[in-house]
Amino acid sequence: MKYTKQVLLLWLGLIFIMSGPARAQVKPAGTLPPQATLQECVEFALRNQPVIRQSLIDQEIGERNIRIGLSEWLPQIQGTATYGHNLLLPTSVLPNFQDPAAGPQLVRVGLKNTSTLGLTGNQLLFNNDVLLAARSARFIRLRTSQNTTAFKIDVVTSVSKAFYDILLTQEQLRILLEDIQRQERQVKDAQAQYNVGIVDKTDFLRASISLKNAYAQRRTTAESLTGKYASLKQLMGLSPENKLALTYDTLQMAREVLLDTTTQLAYEKRIEVQQLQTQQNLQRINIDYYRYGFLPSLNAYINYNRVYQNNNFSDLYSRAFPNSQTGLQLAVPIFTGTRRLQNLKIAQLQQDRLDLDLYDTKNQINTEYQQALATYKGAFNELNVLQQNLQDAKEVYRILNLQYREGIRTFLDVIIAETDLRTAQLNYYNAMFNVLSSKLDVQRALGDITFNP
Repeated sequence: MKYTKQVLLLWLGLIFIMSGPARAQVKPAGTLPPQATLQECVEFALRNQPVIRQSLIDQEIGERNIRIGLSEWLPQIQGTATYGHNLLLPTSVLPNFQDPAAGPQLVRVGLKNTSTLGLTGNQLLFNNDVLLAARSARFIRLRTSQNTTAFKIDVVTSVSKAFYDILLTQEQLRILLEDIQRQERQVKDAQAQYNVGIVDKTDFLRASISLKNAYAQRRTTAESLTGKYASLKQLMGLSPENKLALTYDTLQMAREVLLDTTTQLAYEKRIEVQQLQTQQNLQRINIDYYRYGFLPSLNAYINYNRVYQNNNFSDLYSRAFPNSQTGLQLAVPIFTGTRRLQNLKIAQLQQDRLDLDLYDTKNQINTEYQQALATYKGAFNELNVLQQNLQDAKEVYRILNLQYREGIRTFLDVIIAETDLRTAQLNYYNAMFNVLSSKLDVQRALGDITFNP
């Protein structure tokens, strides 16, 4: 009973150890502060985004596949065991030396029960397949690592754009709230002036209509914020039930719009080009594999067998007849029906196709860069114009509001100026988002998107 309990505890311990890493992998790595910055959101996403975590698992799988291929270089040891029962013993024909005229002798050879226990060791000395695995191991590791890098670049870009989109929406809500506060004061002033007979009812009605429109616009904007937060959580790999609050510095955002537009495009910095170059290296190794497919395979082996024979099954293992052998085995492919040559030609054509892929990818990168740069320059110029428009709109509203209070301007002029101010504010922050978003596109086109490993 004590032994049974020990075995049971041992098995439970093994199950716990084996299941522990699997449970740990689904838990989020790290936590977010109550107010998360862009950098903290990106770092959290790089640790928890399912696509990146799956890519890291693919790296581990690739490493195991490499080890499987290289394991052929290690000694291979195999044990065998056989048992056979002869229903009829085999017959051997032997010459009859004592009486040649009587013809050959027919003799049944062997015993009824036979069993063999063997141990075989094999050491590969040279093989083209294993040589392929050894040469390609470095590039396979590089390929899986580059796949992870590509996913990280996508995550950094997507999270940053989603972050900026939320900040833009929050600024829109702030602007609309300020506008509502101004219009609430105007509604009160217009109603007070109407009550004392200074103005007619139209000023009060216009102020009420404008205030209702502002309420509706702010509510619509606030509703869209929920979906944008859900999108950012999904991009970060954050569970929907977890809270997410963002913090930012508007002045810092304004400083981040600047970008050096004189930077020269270097194709080698793009991960897509690096991936194709790695694939080309692997394809060259594949070409060599088929080119040298005529090379022989050489193995060294040693075996040891214990043969047991007896007519009585109960006495089968009472006596052994051992034998052992060592040697070399050489296998030379002489003719394979031109299969090697056809595979070689296919591999060479695939290499040509990769060259064309690389050429086309560079053209696409150049087009992507030129379009992203043009978009950024246009958005940056628009931002500068809208910034000046915002200052002018603030000044126009201030002057017209003072003139209206002094009875020089009509209330309609104030409403128009206020609408222009709100539009100028919203357009300015929309332009800032467009600049920051297009800046990310330029940095990605240049291959300058960076992240912590």
